[in-house]
Amino acid sequence: MLMRFDPFAELDRLAAPTRNTPVMPMDAYRRGDTFTVALDVPGVDPGTVDLTVEKDVLTVRAERAWRPQPGDEVVVTERRQGAFTRQLFLGEALDSDRIEARYEHGVLYITIPVAERAKPRKVTVTTGDAPEAVEATSSEKAA
Repeated sequence: MLMRFDPFAELDRLAAPTRNTPVMPMDAYRRGDTFTVALDVPGVDPGTVDLTVEKDVLTVRAERAWRPQPGDEVVVTERRQGAFTRQLFLGEALDSDRIEARYEHGVLYITIPVAERAKPRKVTVTTGDAPEAVEATSSEKAA
């Protein structure tokens, strides 16, 4: 039989998030014209993963469930079970219409392209004779 004694368990329990609000740890980075978000969701059935975008909020939901079989003697249950939710606020610079996601080895990868309007672009500089433009405006006023 597995025995476990932790004198600081009560402090950990008070300081930790509640078991009703599981968290999905994430990394986020930009590579070129794409943002990538990697969320840890080990043991989650990919069929339970749900991504929705509403206005500028991307909501990720997933579920992990383990139920003991009849006759199992559960000794320790530390792995969080149930629904996992994480919301990400998307800036105007991202193209939320072209979000893609893939699940690989317990990690959910979400790629979000940078919107065309937010990419750096070259502006053409033209030359002109500004004094003539000012004179034309002045002569129009005199007439």
